[in-house]
Amino acid sequence: MGFQSGAFSQLTTKYMDESFNPSVPDDPNVSYFSYGAAFEPRFYNIYYASHRIIQEIEGPNDGLVSVESARWGTYEGTLVGVNHLSIINWVNRVGFAVGNLFGVKRDFNALAFYCAITGELYSEWRRELELIQCMIL
Repeated sequence: MGFQSGAFSQLTTKYMDESFNPSVPDDPNVSYFSYGAAFEPRFYNIYYASHRIIQEIEGPNDGLVSVESARWGTYEGTLVGVNHLSIINWVNRVGFAVGNLFGVKRDFNALAFYCAITGELYSEWRRELELIQCMIL
């Protein structure tokens, strides 16, 4: 597309497997959780081509990341019908508006999803804190 970015070379399975992951090991004192996402784009979707390529190599994906690549630590599940931009709440406002005109409702709410995860993590932290306090007393 006529522009260069060092980040693109880092967005490969090879780079992650051979460089990033070995240089950034998991901390045994940290709990790791992950989710994946998968959807089936229509031919006019921005992810149509990338989805097909990733599908052939690694299976279900969100248009940029396969479910398999998204797994890390405790895998919490796959968000079905959700693409990569939806996960980060970059909603296509035009598509959303046109969809509303035809009765297509958005099924995934990224903000609600991340608030729910935050609530779960907070609850887990509180349980751990209570256990530690009981052991001290």
